[in-house]
Amino acid sequence: MQVLVVLLGPTAVGKTELSLQLAKLLSCPIISADSRQIYKDISIGTAAPTEAEMAQVKHYFVHTLDLDQYYSAAQYETDVLQLLDTTIWNTPNEERWAILSGGSMMYIDAVCKGIDDIPTIDEETRSLLHHRLETEGLDTLANELRLLDPEYYETVDRKNPKRIVHALEICYMTGRTFTSFRQGMVKQRPFRIVKIGLTRSREHLFARINQRVDQMMADGLMEEVRRVYPLRHLNSLNTVGYKELFNVLDGTWELPMAVERIKKNTRVYAKKQMTWFQHDKDIHWLNLDELSTEQALQEIKKLIGCE
Repeated sequence: MQVLVVLLGPTAVGKTELSLQLAKLLSCPIISADSRQIYKDISIGTAAPTEAEMAQVKHYFVHTLDLDQYYSAAQYETDVLQLLDTTIWNTPNEERWAILSGGSMMYIDAVCKGIDDIPTIDEETRSLLHHRLETEGLDTLANELRLLDPEYYETVDRKNPKRIVHALEICYMTGRTFTSFRQGMVKQRPFRIVKIGLTRSREHLFARINQRVDQMMADGLMEEVRRVYPLRHLNSLNTVGYKELFNVLDGTWELPMAVERIKKNTRVYAKKQMTWFQHDKDIHWLNLDELSTEQALQEIKKLIGCE
């Protein structure tokens, strides 16, 4: 049976390095599960695999979309399943393995568990809600969601415009609550899934995050942000690292303050990722503070049944 090896964990834990070594070991490709690395022109701020890394191992869903293209976890589910069926596991030699690596929780769940059959939003409804977001603000829309779908309002991140707007789009278009479409039924897949979570001590992970932000700045993140600044209104750029540096270009923040805020907001995001993943009892956890790369690879080989 084909096996999808899912390498997950918080940002900066070391997924990219380990997934490369594992892909070489298994002679298989890497499918990125990162909702921002999928976009072009923002490689530094998203810590996307470098050209050299992608030359070593075949990668999918990295630098494939323009910044203004709409994409969703539901579309990702469809695209990944099609890729596995028609390309990766439909070759003359029929590869046994594939690696899904990333930290975007919804993308990982979409492939492993499936997305509920939520209707596709028509362009008229989408334009209306995005116009209202721009003109009336997020708080107004969140309050409206509280009235239309109080159950979802209690659980949604009320500072996330994408989540608020999408729930209202469903309410407007169908006349039903967003909650009514969220059944949470796990879909069966025609392949085995092995989830491997990577973790480190909080102190070490936070130090790695801080170091990575400093390295991003040294690698030219400010110049990358300056290039995409005219597109700052796009959802693809509503991302840690870009939002803070946009404030510098606006003249509202000083650069040192923005860099420290990037570090803080990245640490907050890492904590959210770990909270989400810890609810999944199917994940086998490996502490990379306690294992060398070789030891981690040996543990993974045991877990996936690779002799």
